[in-house]
This record gives sequence, C-alpha cells and structure tokens, in this order.
Amino acid sequence: MNTNPHPHTRTVAIVSQKGGAGKTTLAIHLSAAATRTGQISLVIDTDPQASASQWAEWRRGAPPEVIDSAPPRIAAKIQAASAQGAELIVIDTPPHADLAASKAVECADLVLIPCRPSAFDLAAMRTTIRLVELFAKPAFVVFTAGPPNAQLIYADAMELVTGFGAQTCPVILPDRATYRHAVAGGQTIFDLDPASKAACEIEQLHMWACEQLNMSIREQERMSA
Repeated sequence: MNTNPHPHTRTVAIVSQKGGAGKTTLAIHLSAAATRTGQISLVIDTDPQASASQWAEWRRGAPPEVIDSAPPRIAAKIQAASAQGAELIVIDTPPHADLAASKAVECADLVLIPCRPSAFDLAAMRTTIRLVELFAKPAFVVFTAGPPNAQLIYADAMELVTGFGAQTCPVILPDRATYRHAVAGGQTIFDLDPASKAACEIEQLHMWACEQLNMSIREQERMSA
C-alpha cells in the first residue's frame, strides 16, 4: 500500500548494511530506466560519500536528477519532490548506517536489498532483512555483481534467502563491465550501450518494480534522428 500523501508518487529504497553491494549503481540506473519510459524520476542521495551526487555533477544536468538529503529530511524531500510531480523516487543509502536505512525504509513503498551471491554477503544481509521486517514493508533481495552465467550459484543463494524468510527479485543483475565504464564517465548504461545485456536487465527490473508498485508504464518517447 502506498502511504505517501501524494498518491501519484512511489518510493523505492535501496538498502544494504554491507558495502560494495552496488546500491548507488542500482539506484541511478533504476531511476534512469524510469526516465526512459517517460516517468518523472529522481534519486535521493543519503550517503555521506555522495557518490550519486558526484555522478550527477559529471552529467551536468542530464536526467535523472539527484538531490542529497540528511536522513531526518528524507520524508520532507519526498513530499517536496512529489508536489513537483515526481512519480518514482529512488533512495540511495549508505552502508553501516542504521538511521539512514531506517528512515529510507520507513518512507518507502518498496525496498530492494542488493546482494552479491557470496557467503559473506549473504550472511551480512540478514541484518538488513531484520531491519526491513521491523517496518513490514514489501522487500526483495536483488542479486548483483555475481558471475553472468552461474545459474547454480544464484539458485543456491535464492534458497538461502528464502530460508532467511525473505523474498528474491526474479531479475538478476550480474557483474557487467558496462556499469563501470558508464558510471566512471558520468553516464548510464543506456547512454553507453542501450542494446547491452545490462540495459536489458535494468529495463526488466524497472518493469518488475512498477508491477510491484502498481505503476503504469508509458511507452518510451524516442527522439527521431
């Protein structure tokens, strides 16, 4: 259920208490995918390292917009963005920061927990799962940065997550060099190679997220050459 006072707006929190899970990469690309379909989308950067904000500076105003926020101000920033017509807001959170994660989850309609399919990452993820359970929000683990062709690894990881009592997203985002090349240049994978496997996977994730949020997806408006 969307509890946001502006009912046209949906908010997705990207949360993981472990570093290196790909939260910022996921946040900016989910927002970018939304923008490509015509949705008004932005990222709220709550990480003191401000990686998403730095990336936005490199883009020199190209969408999606990134705004920073201290954890106590997340709700106010969401309301302000909603009043200006935002449809999908993605919150990027720092690792090892319970306050930011808690505030983001509290404000979210959907929580995504990026996680590498490794033993250490899966074990650390239990802390994030317990945090999300406190707020009873819809939450899914998204496997990221693993081998592109390793069905058995992902199957084992999914079984483990299910054992933790959590749900998994059906879309997997494997490690792709395209992400590193794009972000380092202030781009998205859609700017760099819109026909890439990474771009297709992010588009699938966006469509799936919209289904979870009961959002309609408009046809992408393509500029003619």
